[in-house]
Amino acid sequence: MADHLTRFLGGTTGQWRVLRTRVVTGAGLAPVVRLAIVDPGNALPVEAADWVLRGVASYERYVTRPERQLLTARQERLGRPHATCAALIPIAKSATWWDLTQDERRAVLETRSGHIRTGARYLPAVARQLYHCRDLGEPFDFLTWFEYAPRDEGAFDELVGLLRDSEEWQFVEREIDMRLERSDG
Repeated sequence: MADHLTRFLGGTTGQWRVLRTRVVTGAGLAPVVRLAIVDPGNALPVEAADWVLRGVASYERYVTRPERQLLTARQERLGRPHATCAALIPIAKSATWWDLTQDERRAVLETRSGHIRTGARYLPAVARQLYHCRDLGEPFDFLTWFEYAPRDEGAFDELVGLLRDSEEWQFVEREIDMRLERSDG
């Protein structure tokens, strides 16, 4: 699993400048001015970071084959030159969520909340990657990463608002919304 592990380092260095951080619910993180993303195989040291969040981009747990095909067809890659805005949104869900069976979570996530359908409407403008953290003993269950062009910020805000208004978000106990801008400085 270590070869699939991505680390998000909050501190004073990194390719992303932190524009603002908002604690949506639960405890926050130490304030930082930069974020570095360390992909598998990159040996960037973590000693200087104020905090490190780790996650694994693994298989999609709740999508059907047709949904996967739709997402794959519409999703553009991360790192697009024009997508200079990003959001890192770490999320932890309640014990009640994790006590549900996989099919019960799927029913809340998609059947009743429309998470996948909603997200698909904002592709390709908003590229995304979900990192799983729960099995790593991390403080969050998921790290959600989004990239978009400045002109698509309103669409991204609308997407996040729709998801937060869904039944699924009743299970969120901790959420931080960190907005970033790609910067060489």
